[in-house]
Amino acid sequence: MNTFCKVILALFVSFTTGISVDAQVLDKSWKSITEMDSNDQWFASSEAKAVAENVLLYQRNIGGWPKNIQMQKPLSDTQKKELLGLKNTAEGSTTDNNATSQEMLFLSKIYKQQPDESYKKAFLLGLDYLLKAQYGNGGWPQFYPLKKGYYTHITYNDDSMVRILEIIIELKNKTGYYSIQPSEEIIEKCKIAFDKGIDCIIKTQYKQNGVLTAWCAQHDENTFLPAKARAYELPSLSGKESAKIVLLLMSIENPSKEVITAVDAAVTWFEKVKITGLREERIVKNGKIVDKKMIPDANALPLWARFMELDDNKPFFSDRDGVKKYSLSEIGDERRNGYAWYTNEPKEVLKKYDKWKKKLSTESNSIQKKVTKAPKDDYNIIVALDGSGDYTSIQDAIYNSPSFPYKRVFITVKNGIYYEKVRVPEWNTKISLIGESKEKTIISYDDYFGKINLGRNSTFMTPTVSVEANDFVASNLTIQNTAGPVGQAVALSVVANRVVVSNCIISGNQDTLYTSGEGFKQYFKDCFIEGTVDFIFGNTTAVFDNCTIHAKSDSYLTAASTTEGAKYGFVFMNCKLTANEKATQVYLGRPWRIHAKTVFLNCEMGKHIRKEGWNNWSKADAEKASFYAEYNCYGSGFQPENRVAWSYQLKKSEAKNYTLEKILGESNSKVNLNWYSDFK
Repeated sequence: MNTFCKVILALFVSFTTGISVDAQVLDKSWKSITEMDSNDQWFASSEAKAVAENVLLYQRNIGGWPKNIQMQKPLSDTQKKELLGLKNTAEGSTTDNNATSQEMLFLSKIYKQQPDESYKKAFLLGLDYLLKAQYGNGGWPQFYPLKKGYYTHITYNDDSMVRILEIIIELKNKTGYYSIQPSEEIIEKCKIAFDKGIDCIIKTQYKQNGVLTAWCAQHDENTFLPAKARAYELPSLSGKESAKIVLLLMSIENPSKEVITAVDAAVTWFEKVKITGLREERIVKNGKIVDKKMIPDANALPLWARFMELDDNKPFFSDRDGVKKYSLSEIGDERRNGYAWYTNEPKEVLKKYDKWKKKLSTESNSIQKKVTKAPKDDYNIIVALDGSGDYTSIQDAIYNSPSFPYKRVFITVKNGIYYEKVRVPEWNTKISLIGESKEKTIISYDDYFGKINLGRNSTFMTPTVSVEANDFVASNLTIQNTAGPVGQAVALSVVANRVVVSNCIISGNQDTLYTSGEGFKQYFKDCFIEGTVDFIFGNTTAVFDNCTIHAKSDSYLTAASTTEGAKYGFVFMNCKLTANEKATQVYLGRPWRIHAKTVFLNCEMGKHIRKEGWNNWSKADAEKASFYAEYNCYGSGFQPENRVAWSYQLKKSEAKNYTLEKILGESNSKVNLNWYSDFK
């Protein structure tokens, strides 16, 4: 054979081999293709690029993808046109049946071989979709935007929520599993989302007669209780979904006590409910299951039921009529053969559990020596998420601080997002909580009235940070409640005397800042405080000095409940009142209780402030008993001539009574008279 023929033959073999390999890949299921090794050269091929174009077409502009689509199948021009028309609809966007997570994985793998910016953009849009879809309580619905019916439940079904959290943990930990890495800002959001998701998992673990067990495939998004989905998917304990949840919890580095407890309890439950001596036999014809039977077999490996009774773990089954049966043979062919009623997935949990416990014990001893040992100096404590300080938790640092100390305790908090509720008990006086920077040292939580749901006073149980100890100082921090516009949700609660909050961001929506304590005095200096309805409320004497008070919606800045006979209530000095663009009709305040006192002096008022200034909250008595006043303010929102008749414009002689010394000065000679200026 001459050289020319050899070249032609080589080219032919190469060409036909390429066709064969590509055809083999495209004959696989979409799930199989997304699970191929990212180093597979197929991802560098033109065929992979063609599939990627399909993936981009199927993605809705909101960021999600529909489910049960074989993305690798060629599309006609008509189909492509139809998909373009669906872009803005968000139709079918979901995380069910591996949707969205599979497409993001594929985009990551092809981006590694073909770094096209459109793939990166689509991947990040998908991540944004996942973050937006998360509930304030940490769970995810099956569809987003929300779809009516059982789709709004927190969905563990078919491991939907676990897959989302697996994506987020890889990204936040920067493992490199995904070739596309988000910005630091998005990574911080991922950290919060992950912690919230784990918190949701902990809170939804079902207690059976007071004992923690496992999870249902779906839980009510408000009550957290097991919930019904399709007619044959009844409230139950799931042997399948619970397995992946536990494996996720076991993957967490340095797990909390709550996570460890959840895993231990679930493993105990798996051992208790495993089924032995029973084997599933399937009869298959033409690749289709035509019958399933459960056969006694002493040598059969353990199985677990998909659905178990909530009160006694008894396995049950049902047809589309939703009637419980207690034997698989009792239900019809369609459901018996077309659904996975048993699983062996918990075997992976039991297989890894002992090794996890051993590793945990070793790490715990190491961390105990490194992090939770007593600090070198009880009065100078460092908190750092990376373990470089004395503690990784702000609450741990406070709980281990001296009680009723003779001198001030300084707790320095390094940059990071501390997703925890922080309480400063009455006996932990003289604590200074000092952040590394107010923008990057963030204490965050998301409790709200409906989530607490313990009666009419649930508001007061929602704070991210609760200060109950006198002589407390906070500076250079962000304290936020991220529950969103869901009703009362406190970021900072201060029920203590001689408290200073300086150079802090206090962020929330309704009821952001609660300041209380009859006869107590508090000082807020150089702070940014934002919210919606009544976002500064309470009965204490509080001065806001050189603060920005930011309204996020049409509402009321303050809701004072000043005690009858108190000389001062809320006093705003040299503050700037700002607002979002959508906030155009904002009142300075309204009386939570009729003796409310609120005064603004030398403040710049934006145009969002209503001309009448104040609202009586439909309380005629408040017009006589309250004291609402202003002095020497300016800006387009300051319209003294249009204020309600029962408010006041102070005279210069009256304004002289509003100094820090007169408002905050202590008559008790045993304490520092100038506590508000000598707090550093």
